[in-house]
Amino acid sequence: MKIVIAPDSFKGSLSAGEVAAAIEEGVRKVFPKAEIRKVPLADGGEGTVRALVEATGGKIKEVEVTGPLGEKVKANYGILGDEKTAVIEMATASGLPLVPPRKRDPSRTTTYGTGELIKAALQEGCREFIVGIGGSATTDGGAGMAQALGAKLLDEKGQDIGFGGGELKKLERIDLAHFDRRIKESKVTVASDVDNPLWGEKGAARVYGPQKGATPEMVEELDKALRHFAEIIKRDLHKDVANIPGAGAAGGLGAGLMAFLEANLRPGIDIVMEVMKLEKNILDADLVITGEGKMDKQTIYGKAPYGVAKLAGRHKKKVIGICGMLGEGAEILYQHGFQALFPNRIDSMSREEAMQRAKELTTETAARAMHTLRKDLET
Repeated sequence: MKIVIAPDSFKGSLSAGEVAAAIEEGVRKVFPKAEIRKVPLADGGEGTVRALVEATGGKIKEVEVTGPLGEKVKANYGILGDEKTAVIEMATASGLPLVPPRKRDPSRTTTYGTGELIKAALQEGCREFIVGIGGSATTDGGAGMAQALGAKLLDEKGQDIGFGGGELKKLERIDLAHFDRRIKESKVTVASDVDNPLWGEKGAARVYGPQKGATPEMVEELDKALRHFAEIIKRDLHKDVANIPGAGAAGGLGAGLMAFLEANLRPGIDIVMEVMKLEKNILDADLVITGEGKMDKQTIYGKAPYGVAKLAGRHKKKVIGICGMLGEGAEILYQHGFQALFPNRIDSMSREEAMQRAKELTTETAARAMHTLRKDLET
C-alpha cells in the first residue's frame, strides 16, 4: 500500500513538515509496512520558501533590505536545489507584520525591499524566480520594487518620486535606461490567489487598503494614484496591466511585476505542487492525505488541500483531510473531491489546547482515520 501525505502547515502550531511526520506516525500505527511518501506543501504564502527549500535540498539566504517604512530589516529568500531558482516571499521584506499598527500608512510604505531581494538573488546567479506576494503592507503598485532594480520613476522636474503609493500621483515619466539587464534573462512566476484589478471598486486600494491602515480619504487618493500609475505604464512601457486579474494583488505589486519583470501570475499551490512533483508521487498511490490548520469553506479558494484534492481527483485517487479543526461550511469540501475529513479538535477542547497538543493530536487523528478507512483500503 502506498500513501502520499501532502499537508500544508498548521499555522501557529506545526510546520508542514512536522504535520506530515505526525500523520506518518499515526498511519504506521495501523499500517506499519505501508510505503509512505511525505510531500510537505505551502500555498504560495507564508512557509513557501521553507517548504520548497527543504524539499529540493536548497538553502536559505539572509540579507539586509529596506523595510516598508524605509528602515533596514533582515529578510530572507530561498535558492532551490537546482541553484538557479529563487523563491521569495515579499512579506519578509515588505510585509504588514513589519509595521507597528500605529505606523501603518499605505501611502508611505514601499516594496523597495522586495526588489532588493530579487537583486540579491540575481547576484547569486538565479534566473528563475517564484515570488509569493501575500501579506503586504504596501499599496505602491510595485513602484518601490521597480526602483530597487534600477527603474527611474520621475516627477515633472525629472526628480525621483519618493516611497509609497501616495507618491505615484507625482509620476510623470518612467525611465528604464538603467534597469537591471539581468531581468531580461530571467523568468518570473508570481504565486497569487486573488483576481483583483489594480484600481476601481475591486482594486488594491479599496479592497485591501483599510486593513493596511488606510483611512477612507486615503483609499480614494491611493485608488487615483494607482490609476495614474497604470496610465503612465501603458504610455511608457506599452503594457496595459490595470485590469488583468491579479494586478491588484499585494497592493498592486502584481501589476508592477507584470509591467517591469514580465511576470506570469499563477495560483500558488499549483506552482508548489509542480516544483514538489506531487503529481508524479500520487500516480500509483492508494490514498492521498492532505490538510491544514483549519479547513472550512475558504479552503476551496486556492488553499493547498484544495489543490491536492483537485490533483488527486484528476487521477481518481482517494483523498482525505486531516486538520486542526473544521470551520463553517467545511461540508462543501465533499463536493470537491474529499472522501472524509478528520479534525483534531473536538467540541469539548479549547482552540488553545488543540494548538498546544497539535503534534500528539495529529498523530492520534491519523491513526483514527486509518482505522476508519482500514476495510476500504485493504480491499
